[in-house]
Amino acid sequence: MSSSASSPDYPGKSLGLPQSGPGSLATLPRRIGAFATDWAAVVLISAAFFDYTWWSELIIFFVLQIVFIPTTGGSPGHRIWGLRVTRADGSWTGIWRPLIRAVLTVIVIPAAIWDADNRGLHDLAAGTILVRSR
Repeated sequence: MSSSASSPDYPGKSLGLPQSGPGSLATLPRRIGAFATDWAAVVLISAAFFDYTWWSELIIFFVLQIVFIPTTGGSPGHRIWGLRVTRADGSWTGIWRPLIRAVLTVIVIPAAIWDADNRGLHDLAAGTILVRSR
């Protein structure tokens, strides 16, 4: 058997992504860190400027996702943790994909169920990939 046949596949290989480094799929610790960073910002903004309700937090989370992903390639948490959101073909996400991702992330279940490439259902539905930027 050749060495290439015995080498294990890795998440993202079928998408043409590298196994590690920039452009590879985001790891679970970075994803969790990015989400925790975004949610901490949401809580601080909600407490400082709004009624600090569940609804105000959800609205702020949506706004962060919908504004920052198309303009900077990721939410503030994504960027801090060295991640970016892109389409599966590497192009710009557009406007509606971040909206789909945000809605499904809040529902939680789609974001917690992954395929063999470690893409959550929210990314599959939006046609996006969360990759390392550095």
